[in-house]
Amino acid sequence: MSQLFGILYKIRHIFLFLILQGICFFLISKNSIYWEVTAFNSTNSVVAKSMTVNQKIHEFINLDDINEQLVSENKTLRAELTKKNELLGLEDNNYKVDSNMASRYSYVVAKVIKSSQNFADNYITIDKGTNDGLKPGMGVICPQGVVGQVMTCNANYSRISSILHSNFAISSEILNKTLKKESVHALGIGKWESGNPSIISLLNVDRFKNIYKGDTVVTSRQNSVFPPQIMIGRISKIQVNQTDAFYNINVRLSTDFSSLIYVYVVNNKLADQEEALEKKPEE
Repeated sequence: MSQLFGILYKIRHIFLFLILQGICFFLISKNSIYWEVTAFNSTNSVVAKSMTVNQKIHEFINLDDINEQLVSENKTLRAELTKKNELLGLEDNNYKVDSNMASRYSYVVAKVIKSSQNFADNYITIDKGTNDGLKPGMGVICPQGVVGQVMTCNANYSRISSILHSNFAISSEILNKTLKKESVHALGIGKWESGNPSIISLLNVDRFKNIYKGDTVVTSRQNSVFPPQIMIGRISKIQVNQTDAFYNINVRLSTDFSSLIYVYVVNNKLADQEEALEKKPEE
């Protein structure tokens, strides 16, 4: 203790200087409007920065809750957008669709627990299962595009066969201004055939259709798993031989499987009716 007092005694002049300096600043600020305003503004600036830092820390701590709220809101918006696209798209073709058909798709938000992308057959595990209404066969998408299809479920978890799976195929359509102007549909089958997790092949596209590099590829209306016009990717390469009936097309996927956090499981409320009809024997 005596050593501590000894050290404090040696630096007593520094303490005296700081005290006198503080008194000087106080007197100056009280007797000068300029210094008073400057001190006031400086204090406000420090307080504002402190509040900003505190708010950022608070937002970071609650980031998971904020993300879940946004994903939940996006689920509702996506359902409304799907319904609107169904009505507009079919009415453009002079086909009247009822509201039950247009609103047949709903969504369940799930969080990715585990995923792979470097194997021949890749899977994704999510934290929702049969207790949440999930069942095998349901489609899975994310804000960027198609993810895959539910393969197996238990009460609380589901395993998804991703688009990066050797047995996964998806009915696809190419969109561009020329095809729209001509009222022509360029349909094909999307399938992963390479080791690149960013590229899939688009098969069986008629070589006489006017398509171009950079065209958008989306889900077609010829499936009951995914809503129509869900983004798949963009054409990155087109080749054709004179003797072939179809293009050889590469599509760069819009979904980044290395950064998946939340997904939307697609529930087609009329899928069971369609499946039962297709399995019904001919009379």
